[in-house]
Formats: sequence, C-alpha cells, structure tokens
Amino acid sequence: MQLGPHDIRGTLSLAPMAAVSEPPFRIICRELGAALTPTELVSSEGLSRRQVRSLAYLKHDRERERPFYVQLFGGSPERMAAAALVAKEHGAQILDVNMGCPVPKVTRNGSGAALMADPERAKAIVRAVIDASELPVTAKIRSGWDAKSINAPEFARELEQAGVCAIAVHARTRAQGYSGKADWSVIAAVKRAVQVPVIGNGDVHTAADCERMVRETGCDGVMIGRAALGNPWVFRELCGGPAPTRDERLALVLRHFDEHLAIFADKGAGVRSFRRPLLWYAHGLRGAAQFRVAATHLAEADEVRQAIARFFGEAEADPAAGALDPED
Repeated sequence: MQLGPHDIRGTLSLAPMAAVSEPPFRIICRELGAALTPTELVSSEGLSRRQVRSLAYLKHDRERERPFYVQLFGGSPERMAAAALVAKEHGAQILDVNMGCPVPKVTRNGSGAALMADPERAKAIVRAVIDASELPVTAKIRSGWDAKSINAPEFARELEQAGVCAIAVHARTRAQGYSGKADWSVIAAVKRAVQVPVIGNGDVHTAADCERMVRETGCDGVMIGRAALGNPWVFRELCGGPAPTRDERLALVLRHFDEHLAIFADKGAGVRSFRRPLLWYAHGLRGAAQFRVAATHLAEADEVRQAIARFFGEAEADPAAGALDPED
C-alpha cells in the first residue's frame, strides 16, 4: 500500500486498541510481521491542550517505528486540526481519524462511531486534519451505526472525496460493539465504492481467515485486533510462519514486561498495568486459571519476572482452551 509518501511493505496491520497498542507491543508486532502499528486512540481535546497524559501516547521509537502512525479521536474539526499539529510536532508521519469506536464515553461527545451518523462533520474533520498537518490521513470506520443504517460504502466515498488515503473497515455496526459476527460483505462493498486502499477488520484469527477475507472482499490489507492479544505471533503465522516455541514465548513475555515497565516512572503502576497483558499471554496454556489468580496479587517487578519464568518456562498448550475474552 502507498500511504502518502510511505511505501508500506506488507498487508497486515495491528488495530489501534486502547491500553494495548503501547510502544513495546507495537514494536513486537512489527518485528513479527505487522506492517502498520498505529497508536491507541488519542484524545484531540487532551492533545490540543498538550495535556501530559495525552502527550504520553506519542512516545515512540523513532528508529523502529517508521512511519509513526497516530490515531486521533474527536468531534471538533478545530480541535482535531490542533491535535494533528501537536502529533506532527512529536513525530507523527501518518494520522488516522477514529470513526469506529463504539464506547459510549466516546460516541456521546460526537466522536468515534458517532461520526458515521454525521458525514458532513466527518468530512470537515478530515479536511481540517489534512490542511493543518499536511500529512497522509486515513480513517477507521464501521459498517454503520446499527443494522438499519449500514452506510459504510457511501460514507467511505465521502471520506475519499475529503482526502483520506486509505480506509479501514471494521465490519460490525456500532450497536454490535465487538459481539456477533463481522459482515465481510460490507468490506467488499466499500472496496467497490472507493479507489483508495481498503483494510478489512473483523473475525480474522488464522491464516485461512486472512486469505478468505482478501479473496471474498478484495481488500488491500487486513487489520488484526483481538487475535493479537497475548499472541503477537499471529502476524508471523498469518505470513506462513510457525507458532511460538515455549522458549520464544518465555523470552518475549519477559521482554515485553521489562520494556513496558520502562515506560513508567511509577514502577508499581507499571506492574499493575501489565497484569492484563500477562493474563492474555497465559491464555491457551495449561494452568492458566491458577496463574491468573496468582498474577492478580503480584506487586513487585521481581515477583512478576519470577512468576513469568516459572509459568511460561513449563506451561504447555491446552487444546481445551476456549476463545479469549479480552474483557478478562
């Protein structure tokens, strides 16, 4: 894919997931085969005011994260334009406008998926971000607000006219959230409706899923979200590579923890915030339930390292494990 001046070598993308798409995880996913790894969604209100918490989301590795891809959300063209300038100042090379987040605290402010019900404002936001930043701008959308308002193809055409250089389509409605089945026919319809690259998203877990999505929809790329939780090797597997060995898994979990911890001035906060990724890494391994209970009580970095070494150094795959619930 060509995104502005950037020649993207590869077709797989990591989805911009809140509390997941942090710098260490983005870099790990890149190393394992993801061509694009956008940040988690960053508030235009906070960023335009240069709030410390929002600016923290722009931390990245300037050598290993090229092009640096930042996702913004907001409902005001003026605020989004101001946030785009701050993002560019901090190294952003591609910007994405979030038009798909279904979370009420986002949509009730006219942001995220709420923009799909307001195409004129969505276009104004895209134009404002492009004019202010002069960077390539993409958009991530959904099928529509609900089953009665599937408008992704028409909406995508409007965004293309406004100047986006690519569109990612999560093939669920806002009403579905992350439940139910993704309707890939919507991705195919968007692909027919626009000339810019289209990235499909929704229900891709295996190489067979990935191949089928491309075959059935004609999409130019595939975005992986929940399937990457605790399993960044999914990108390698989608490219035809092997599943991780026990030693690989152990080494990578330790590395992720140490690099995650390095982000935090308050190491205790870093330990606590890594509990959920740790549980995701354990999913699908024998003894995960017991490890989960123990992990919630870990408070010191050395305790975490020791627990990781004990569990991941011995754990074997559990064929009876069900699908991962990211809310766990």
